[in-house]
Amino acid sequence: MTSLSVHADDGLALTADVLGSGPPLVLLHGGGPDRHSLRPLADRLADLATVVLPDIRGYGASVCADPALHTWDRYTRDLLDVLDALGHPRAVLAGTGLGSTIALRTALHFPGRVRAAIPIGVEDIEEDAAASAEIAFLDAFAARAAADGLAAAWDPILDNFPPVVGAMVRDAIPRSDPASVIAAAAIAHDRSFASVAELARVSAPVLVFPGTDDRHPRALAERCARVMPRASLAPVAISDRLRTAADLAAAVAPTIREFLRALRP
Repeated sequence: MTSLSVHADDGLALTADVLGSGPPLVLLHGGGPDRHSLRPLADRLADLATVVLPDIRGYGASVCADPALHTWDRYTRDLLDVLDALGHPRAVLAGTGLGSTIALRTALHFPGRVRAAIPIGVEDIEEDAAASAEIAFLDAFAARAAADGLAAAWDPILDNFPPVVGAMVRDAIPRSDPASVIAAAAIAHDRSFASVAELARVSAPVLVFPGTDDRHPRALAERCARVMPRASLAPVAISDRLRTAADLAAAVAPTIREFLRALRP
């Protein structure tokens, strides 16, 4: 494995690990964990792909404490900057939670750069009143984190997520920059998509893994799979039975391997 620092076009240093060989596959972590959360999955796929594990800005070693620099367009541009630095014109993009949204946005707005997308636990796409609730939720998280620290900020909400999410978040807290995670909560003030219908323009093959909690609802994953013209729903859900990052990797890797093998060169 190689660790490297890539500079985004606004000068921010983004950290990424690279392992394996073959066509490029980027694994994007969720909001709260960092790149280490997907290392067990990377290990299971490194014989098929060159796996890239970036820290999304604001998380892990990609420190960014300016709330104004946390937007969906910025996250997408960061991903393209990492691919450019590594010399990859196209890649398969996989992600959990926050990372799934970045993967889908990149596939929508930069179709020439995306060979395929694999959203693992699609984040809720807030429409109308739900968007206001999301803003209030993340603003409250940021206020708790500023007052009492990251662990205290996460404590009241992690029980509402599958156990694997809680395990990955708690593991990442010691490696996190609190000011950056607080700043990253500003993403709630941006909109990822206008509606699910917008995803109908995603032309790449997509493998959708459904979630089972309120923030990653199965019904949403099913809607996304119906809307995108080349999408299919994976037979595995991100359920309460998964308790660790290794459990997640063991559950989803076989289906991802089949999907990768079936892609055209």
